[in-house]
Amino acid sequence: MPLLARSRLWATVLAFSCSSAVAQKVNAAITNLSDPSAAGASDGISRLNVNEIVQRLADGEKKRAEDLKGYTEQRSYSVSYRGFPASLSATIIVEATYDAPANKQFHVLSQTGSKMLADHVLKKLLQAEEEAAQNPDQTAPTTANYSFTLVNQQMVDGRPCYVLQVEPKTQSRLLYRGTIWVDADDFAVVKIEAEPARNPSFWIRETKIHHVNAKNGEFWLPEHNQSETDVRLGGRATLTIDYGAYKMESGDAHQQRTSLQAQDSAPSRK
Repeated sequence: MPLLARSRLWATVLAFSCSSAVAQKVNAAITNLSDPSAAGASDGISRLNVNEIVQRLADGEKKRAEDLKGYTEQRSYSVSYRGFPASLSATIIVEATYDAPANKQFHVLSQTGSKMLADHVLKKLLQAEEEAAQNPDQTAPTTANYSFTLVNQQMVDGRPCYVLQVEPKTQSRLLYRGTIWVDADDFAVVKIEAEPARNPSFWIRETKIHHVNAKNGEFWLPEHNQSETDVRLGGRATLTIDYGAYKMESGDAHQQRTSLQAQDSAPSRK
């Protein structure tokens, strides 16, 4: 590959890496695209104003965060680039472990495809997600981060939802602007259609984020994420994250494991 073409491809990879990190840090998710025929449905939804909805969302998110002690799950990260000067793709399979309140770790199980994309996009995303988990308040759907407008009510996968337009209060690379669907019974984010609050790079023309959550017991956890990025060099990059089955950890098991970890990390006495 000629040097100029290789340089352009490298710029694209770096730009997409930055954009994908923003997409992954968009720390809110929501369900499969709703059936267009259900748009406007409002059966079974209480008549709350936007301030009441947002407050109940914040209360629900806080309680679920307190109750969620930990989990493990296996997920797939895939990235593909189609355009000038070459088409590339890569996939990694990882085991994800979450320990409350703010610790997330990844172990790479397998890797295929372009080493450049795997190392400089996908593995960078893992690092970005570990860092974002340490400061969940920075990305939470709260009035500290966003302005909200109630625009509709819809049924999503048979569940009534409030549809809210969200605008970031700062141009943080961790925030987004777009639409969220909030479950009217659990007051949890079900689906997000958005774009980053701030364009992460001159080389990025546009990034669209599609994020889906699914209910696992009492918790709403990520199920699928897809981010599509158009780059100024004329190509398109797509990041896809598929989340596997979650193995939830009870409070007693979590306390026992963290106690053992603390003992193992404590300096030994002679």
